[in-house]
Amino acid sequence: MGTLVDRIGHGRGYFIALALCLLASGTDPAFSLHAQDGVKVAVNSVEVTSALGRKLYSLPDDESVTTARKKLAADPKNVALVLALSKAEAGRRQYKEAVATCTKGLLDAQDLKRATELAPNNLDAHYHLGLAHYFLGEFSAAAASFETARALAKNNDSLIDCSNWLYVSLRRAGQEAKANEALSRITPAVTNTEPHLYFYLRLLHFYQGKLTEREVLPPPPAKPDDLEAELSFNTVSYGAGNWHLYHHEPPQAMNLFKEVVKGEAWNSWGFIGSEVELARSKK
Repeated sequence: MGTLVDRIGHGRGYFIALALCLLASGTDPAFSLHAQDGVKVAVNSVEVTSALGRKLYSLPDDESVTTARKKLAADPKNVALVLALSKAEAGRRQYKEAVATCTKGLLDAQDLKRATELAPNNLDAHYHLGLAHYFLGEFSAAAASFETARALAKNNDSLIDCSNWLYVSLRRAGQEAKANEALSRITPAVTNTEPHLYFYLRLLHFYQGKLTEREVLPPPPAKPDDLEAELSFNTVSYGAGNWHLYHHEPPQAMNLFKEVVKGEAWNSWGFIGSEVELARSKK
């Protein structure tokens, strides 16, 4: 059958494959950066060639990967161990390997649409399907998925996360009135627990007009290996650039996207989105 990456295709679908493996492994590219903090090793093999033709690299196996692989080898039909290995691989930016692991262990979940059918009350399934639609430029379909995901949110972190993507999907789909309605649930009482959701919350306040672009944009990372600083920079810079796109200001948007793709956190949604828009601008 081949892996999910094979069936999707390496060029157009690299971000869909990323969404698939992160869904199956129960993680997110923003959060997987934690697994790389403090790791100072040479880069591993080329993981994928991006939309702009840049070669993006995985990191070598660490103890979490080798341990998870040994445990799965001893009990290959254990789904929990399949997911543990795929999550460990995703934490090392080994997304092709994580997708292959999930494919072998979860043959019934062949794509994101099927995942939502198998688990209609699974927020992550709808969220990652929304991301796949979004990065393909299918903004109305993305909004529908994020709206479903937001309806399943059981805490403020999920509400913030889904509301951000719902809003931008609706704006890119030209549905400004509905997008403004999506912001109505982000009241002063809505606060984040997960630190990374603070970036999305500030973007939502920016969309509401409570913060200016100057106030919301973080400074560029001072060091090339400061992944936490790069994550916040990528997330917010992409969000601000996207704002310029639906306000018909492409030069300002492209300038922000170009700053994002100078970095190394290529597994963040902000980096992926910036590359996608820069590639589209060249067509």
